[in-house]
Amino acid sequence: MKTNFIKGLVATAVLAALTGCGNNNDSEPSKEVREGQPLSLSVIHMNDTHSNFDPVKADFKLGQVGSTVFTEFGGYPRLLKATDRLIAESQEKKQPSLVLHGGDAWQGTIYFQLNKGKANAALLKEMKIDAMAFGNHEFDLSTSEVKDFVDAINFPIVAANVDTSEDSALAGNDNIKPYQLFAFKGAEKRSINAVSEAKNDESILAVVGVALEDMPKIADGTGDLAFSKEIESTQKVVDSLKEKGVNKVVVLSHIGLKKDILLAEGTTGVDLIVGGHSHTLLGDYKELGYKNEGTYAQQITQKDGKSKTCIVQAGDLAQAIGRAEVKFDKEGNLLSCMGNNTLLSDDEFFDKERRTDQDLITGYGKDLVNLFIDAQKVITREGEDEALRATIDANYKPEYIKALGRELAKIENTIKHFRRPTAEDKHGSKVAPLVAQSFLDWANKAEIKQLTNKTVHIALAPAGGVRTHLNAVALWEGQVTYEMLPFKNSLSIVELTGSQIKTLLESVITPVLDPAEHAGKFPYVAGMRYTYKQTEKLKEVDGKKVGKGEISVLQLNTGTLEQPVWENIEANKAYNVVLDQYHANGRDGWTEIAKAQNANEGKIRFDIAKKGDAYSAFKVKELTFNATKKKYYPVFDGEALKCRGSVEVNCAMDSEAFIQFADKLDKIEPIAYPMVTMEYLK
Repeated sequence: MKTNFIKGLVATAVLAALTGCGNNNDSEPSKEVREGQPLSLSVIHMNDTHSNFDPVKADFKLGQVGSTVFTEFGGYPRLLKATDRLIAESQEKKQPSLVLHGGDAWQGTIYFQLNKGKANAALLKEMKIDAMAFGNHEFDLSTSEVKDFVDAINFPIVAANVDTSEDSALAGNDNIKPYQLFAFKGAEKRSINAVSEAKNDESILAVVGVALEDMPKIADGTGDLAFSKEIESTQKVVDSLKEKGVNKVVVLSHIGLKKDILLAEGTTGVDLIVGGHSHTLLGDYKELGYKNEGTYAQQITQKDGKSKTCIVQAGDLAQAIGRAEVKFDKEGNLLSCMGNNTLLSDDEFFDKERRTDQDLITGYGKDLVNLFIDAQKVITREGEDEALRATIDANYKPEYIKALGRELAKIENTIKHFRRPTAEDKHGSKVAPLVAQSFLDWANKAEIKQLTNKTVHIALAPAGGVRTHLNAVALWEGQVTYEMLPFKNSLSIVELTGSQIKTLLESVITPVLDPAEHAGKFPYVAGMRYTYKQTEKLKEVDGKKVGKGEISVLQLNTGTLEQPVWENIEANKAYNVVLDQYHANGRDGWTEIAKAQNANEGKIRFDIAKKGDAYSAFKVKELTFNATKKKYYPVFDGEALKCRGSVEVNCAMDSEAFIQFADKLDKIEPIAYPMVTMEYLK
């Protein structure tokens, strides 16, 4: 153990010790009004767990200027152990608890790619969950796979704004319902289907589900489901519940923090929103060296101007668990809402990121790390549930290890991916520019240029398409294919003018000036660089926080990656751009690129995929807008590219491009200069 590291541990640990020690059968007439009962409740929650059955690599600081400690957070067995502990603590206080999942259990790791929703269903059944919301990634496949998942779990999916009646797979499924009722007495809890099932001395609470109203624009596997407006649907259900005498309402949502706030402001009668989708770890984590993402259990004034709604969300990747302690009087008034998220740490710590035996912190050093953790509310050491770990290791781990494949390259230090640059780090992700560069290199290799007869100048890589950090010490092929770039996107080559590029960038950057906005649409680039300058501070406009800004620098690299030469991009000059097909089709807020393609009459877009071992170019002549689905679809000139369900066509060119890029490197390092710069107003 190094002396300097021990000294850092001593200083921060001592300081911490001193300062921190669908289908409800509730058809009762609305004239019934039931007298309420007071209620104190622990709401235990998780969201965006994304198939992280195993812990994720993590690090934290021992105080804002302290030493960095490397460890692991979370994983399903650790999340279950924490859930059991929190339930037991509530029982000791003779207080009931609810366990809620805010959606997006699917996608994220090799485990999902190998097992689809089946492994998640098997493991989530053990997690004591009382209800779950639909996330957008639950619709990455088709409604047939959703049906298999919903039929296999032992808790309901709540979705007040989802109509399943026209979908052949999900119509009439009684485990998808607008809300779930729960009856409480003391520490006891039971789910009920109608108010009339509750006893007079029981308190009733409803958990109402809300999914993204624009789900068909984001997800391809929504079948014939219909998604209605988030605010209007919620208010309608809440009003109906109030008429039946249910005066305590929790909304379980997967719409993101910004929309949760709008939902609270736009409705009356919602007491608590348990959210997901924006991957927001709410709470004060500055002592761990983390940025502030917002207040846990913040209170938002409702539409009536008087009542308050409490909002919580618990980060992502099964790293943390949230607990909100809520109290109601018998009239259903929310008396208090408080709590926090807690990161679930392993009890092994290292002083170097490579995490070898030589880097293990032991003895007095480990005691000091433990002292620091014990002084914090937002992190704890948590063991794993042994039975769930054994199930994962026996049933799923062998195929996981096999799917990792070969090692591609070494990574000395973890390269971090962040969706949105911040005021503190105005350049953002260090991973997404590497992904964009891999697209650019791939699009300019001989086999592709023979198909397109184009030299590609620019690559775009939206933040949401990149799903992981590049963790030290090495990168494996399966991690790229199944985890980092798991969506199996073909790559599109499209011609845009400089003016259209500028308009596109401004259209997807301006909305995410609000930190609470879902930032998956944020654009990273290669072959060019830009600076976006915020010109107006955020202000309320029609209930939304809106800012303004513009691209102040827009330049093309006419040199090499290693020795760039920068020239201004000309407004009227045409540039060839490569990006994933999903965003080339105008998805996730990228509508300006769809409009640009339709404005450039006679210009052909090339969508590249593989047939067998050979590349094929599928020509797109225009995009057509489907008003029902609210999204653009490509119109092909000749053979259409069909990726979903095809065994003949390999569309995963995004991951192939990065694998080929990494294969050329002995060691992966961040690009030496920034290509994205955000200048925020103070």
